[in-house]
Amino acid sequence: MKLIQAAAAYRRLRDEPLWRLLAADNGPIVIALLQNNLMKGNQKLPASIFYERLERDIEQLRALGESLPQTAQGYVADWLTRGWLNRRFPAGASEEEYEISANAAKAIHLVSSLLEPRTTVTGSRLSTVIQQLVRLIEETDTDPQSRMASLLAERKRVDRLMDELRKGHFKTLDEEQALERTREIISLAGELVADFHSVRDDFEHLNRDLRERIMDDTGSRGDVLEKLFAGIDVISESESGRTFHAFWRLLTDPEQNAVLEEAIEEIFGRAFSARLNGQERRFLIRLIQTLLEQGGSVHEVLQQFARSLKQFVQSREYLEQRRINRLIAEAQRSALALKDEIKATEKLDFHLQLTSSRIRSLSQWVLLDPSESTIEKGMAAGDAAQIGLDSVAALVMQSEIDFRSLADNIRACLVQGSQVCIGEVLKSFPAAQGLGSIVGYVALGSRHGQMIENQSELVGWHGEDRQYRCARIPLIYFLKEQVDELA
Repeated sequence: MKLIQAAAAYRRLRDEPLWRLLAADNGPIVIALLQNNLMKGNQKLPASIFYERLERDIEQLRALGESLPQTAQGYVADWLTRGWLNRRFPAGASEEEYEISANAAKAIHLVSSLLEPRTTVTGSRLSTVIQQLVRLIEETDTDPQSRMASLLAERKRVDRLMDELRKGHFKTLDEEQALERTREIISLAGELVADFHSVRDDFEHLNRDLRERIMDDTGSRGDVLEKLFAGIDVISESESGRTFHAFWRLLTDPEQNAVLEEAIEEIFGRAFSARLNGQERRFLIRLIQTLLEQGGSVHEVLQQFARSLKQFVQSREYLEQRRINRLIAEAQRSALALKDEIKATEKLDFHLQLTSSRIRSLSQWVLLDPSESTIEKGMAAGDAAQIGLDSVAALVMQSEIDFRSLADNIRACLVQGSQVCIGEVLKSFPAAQGLGSIVGYVALGSRHGQMIENQSELVGWHGEDRQYRCARIPLIYFLKEQVDELA
């Protein structure tokens, strides 16, 4: 890269969120707060929890003499604007969620690596480079004879190692080399986890670009839907999409997953693993779970994009946006046509009628205080409600009433007399299901009893809360000669 091009490229990078975070006056404080709340097992936090934890950390820093004049909400709003935080509203959630942006995550990893410097040229890194080069040469070789010779040489090497093992001659890494290689693996895995943020950001940019293309499209509704479904494939077939899907297939492969899990268990069985610090041990233990969680979140983003894009095109919102875009385009064309006839500073004899709607900030809304609308006087007892047959039928359809037990109670009462009303049945057999039993008796009476017109009776029962209640129901008698109908 030439000098001028390099200077221009670095100047553009200086405007990126990563560089601005590192160069910010309060950058160390921001990095510490983001790392403590969103980089230690809490990849996503609901707004209320994030504000609470952030406010607590800010108070601790203020007690140490740090100048932090804003509230937690104020800092979060500023970090969103600067591109250090991402805010999402998951489907079905009651509040928005916050997570660290890809640029901020890279900045934190960079600063963290400076706190724990390591040797730049290590044996494990050099070995990884050599192995990858050899594998690249072998897998891109188009000569069958050459590849056969390479496999034979590899087999001879393996046979020689097996012979040495049988004789008891073999070498193992010392603790220093094993520890160095383990930490190199942890570093690579940490960068892999951080890459998920970048992949998800790439998908969001693709989704935004696709929406813009759909809005600028002048075709019919069917053409836009066709481009929509093609656009979902565009997201999956992008460079980030192909890379992610290849990694996801490898991670979710049962055989590869079992190998990785077994390898992690074997590491903790080695003596050198005792020299790993607590953070490194926790990272290895949660490595598979962390990778699956991050990969699952990317899959969720893809599904959400597909649903939101389809809903956007099929909803009235899509039509309204198209109409607004068309009106803006017409206004721009009219303005361009008049630019040579009317000067920009010329006063026009035109009055624009502004909207009468008042726009107020959400923070100015006042919550309703129930105590302001309370009644000074006590509540008066109301008359018992009348239960009609229509309402009884609706309640029967919505409940699960034990009609068999109710019918048995009625038959038992009819043994003592020729007729019995619902109130008399309840005296002998209290309502086991509360109001449900009352509704059941009325339902049976409407089908198999004798209803006395313009007459009612007052019945009572104890509910599940042991409170006594009563209601006025139609007066219904069950007759002994009709007892067989209750079967």
